[in-house]
Amino acid sequence: MLRPSQLPVTLKQFIAMPRETEWLEFKCDFQNPEEIGEYMSALSNSAALHRKEAGFLIWGIADDTHEVVGTHFQPRQAKKGNEELENWLLRLLQPRINFSIHEFDYDGKHIVIFEILPASHTPVRFKGTRYIRIGTYKKKLKDYPEKERELWALFSERPFENRIAQRGVTSDDVLMRIDYPAYFDLTGIRLPDNRAGILSRLEQEKFIINKGEDCFDITNLGAILFAKNLADFQTLSRKALRVILYRGINRIETIREQAGARGYAAGHEGAVSFINQQLPQNEEIRQALREEVRMVPDVAVRELVANAIIHQDFNLSGTGPMVEIFSDRIEITNPGSPLIDTLRFIDGPPRSRNETLASFMRRINICEERGSGIDKVVSSVELYQLPAPDFIVTGDHTKAILYARKDFAKMDKNDRIRACYQHACLRYVSSQQMNNESLRNRMGIEDKSYPMASRIIKDSIEAELIKPYDPENKSRKHAKYIPFWA
Repeated sequence: MLRPSQLPVTLKQFIAMPRETEWLEFKCDFQNPEEIGEYMSALSNSAALHRKEAGFLIWGIADDTHEVVGTHFQPRQAKKGNEELENWLLRLLQPRINFSIHEFDYDGKHIVIFEILPASHTPVRFKGTRYIRIGTYKKKLKDYPEKERELWALFSERPFENRIAQRGVTSDDVLMRIDYPAYFDLTGIRLPDNRAGILSRLEQEKFIINKGEDCFDITNLGAILFAKNLADFQTLSRKALRVILYRGINRIETIREQAGARGYAAGHEGAVSFINQQLPQNEEIRQALREEVRMVPDVAVRELVANAIIHQDFNLSGTGPMVEIFSDRIEITNPGSPLIDTLRFIDGPPRSRNETLASFMRRINICEERGSGIDKVVSSVELYQLPAPDFIVTGDHTKAILYARKDFAKMDKNDRIRACYQHACLRYVSSQQMNNESLRNRMGIEDKSYPMASRIIKDSIEAELIKPYDPENKSRKHAKYIPFWA
């Protein structure tokens, strides 16, 4: 965003232009709230289409002569009904866009500038309608399908990490808002002795963009990973990891709710530690000693939280990753449907919407190498003979559920089939095959109760989740099984 010292120079440049543009509109005392909203939609979409850093709606300049005439418009005092104009516009623009209102005097005349950031991932709507600028005219985007196609193509080629979280800040602002000591600590790189070295390194990582003259843009990558406080970045504040602790097995009574403040990399250890501290503990007797153990393995929580962060769809506004803790389970949810079938989480190489983010998180050992994270989750759950985790898609969100210990007799048919399938997958990716004995060990079934394991295998075959390794082998005693996709 423009700093106060930049406003007169920028306005002078705009006045010198031969005409208004698709991303620049001059007004005198025009202040119809409905049309202001329509112009903001049009200028935001046009700024994106023309790859501009912002669109501008300026009051106090005659649109035909570009004469500085001043304006009586005072946007911060203006209202729509009983609601402040600024809040009313924010509420009706979807997705919410970041804009700044600048008021200053130029040649003794009052000037108002609305600086509107470009649409980033979907065209901006006002009251449900998308607008665009065609030349110097405001039009409905649906009437210009070629412009709409061009806009969507532009969004698809610019990943989330490369977009801008905050524009036009000083080096002081960068060092105040980015937790650079955490970056150097996590990467094992020596902290430079001077500010120039720090800024240079952050620029190399594409966390910031140097615009010259002590002016920087902070990228989404830099902010989402190392923000000291995500609330400082309007477009990312809702992406903070939320942790909610409930009493009992439902959402009726909330005991505690907390949203993370720091970026994902800077705050990961603290977030995982906080989650583990909230988990219920079970008492186990081991070698005549009573020992308190957490409901689920630490490693499973760590991997699934990292997965939720990395694989989320940042283009879904108003939502972020969430951890919900119940007395019998923990649910970890992220925005976005998975890019691969949930049944193939164990064996399939993951596809990420945010590969730059994922690559950095792997680099600092917050998540596993490709494909091994879910394997580690399932393996740790098997080691503790817990119910198999569940991976489900609900609307446009993906949810991973880890369950507390449950006696075999209390597991339902779906619990048992899911455990059997995941066990077969885990064995297969380890170049082994599941058999009755390995399933008994996994489920904690006594050897004499092998018919129980046989029944689970039969049910899993009927559910078309596993199949015989050697269909010609008629010996059930030595039968082996593999996943349906093998």
